[in-house]
Amino acid sequence: MSEHNKNTDENNFITGIWSEKVLVITKDYQIKGNVFMPKTGRKNRVLSDILNGAKRFVAIKDCEVVHREFPNRKAETHDFLQLNLNSIILLRPLNED
Repeated sequence: MSEHNKNTDENNFITGIWSEKVLVITKDYQIKGNVFMPKTGRKNRVLSDILNGAKRFVAIKDCEVVHREFPNRKAETHDFLQLNLNSIILLRPLNED
C-alpha cells in the first residue's frame, strides 16, 4: 500500500467517511472525481448506496468535467459539483494506477 493510500485510509477511518474515485457518464459530460459516503455499511456498497438512496443528487469533489460532444475542449475543473442522479448513464469506480 502506498504512503498516500495509507494516509487516506487513516484519515477516512478517523473521520468516518469513505471516498471513492469515480467516472460518471451523462448524456453530455464525462466526469472524474471523488464521491463520499459515511461509514455506515460495507465499503463495496458505496456506489450502489448512492444510486439507490433517498437523495436525488450526488456530490462530487475535486472533479474534472469533459464535454462528450467536444472532447478536445479544455477540461473544466471544479472543487465541488452536485449532479442529479437522473442524469447519470454510468457510474463506476475509477482506478487510475
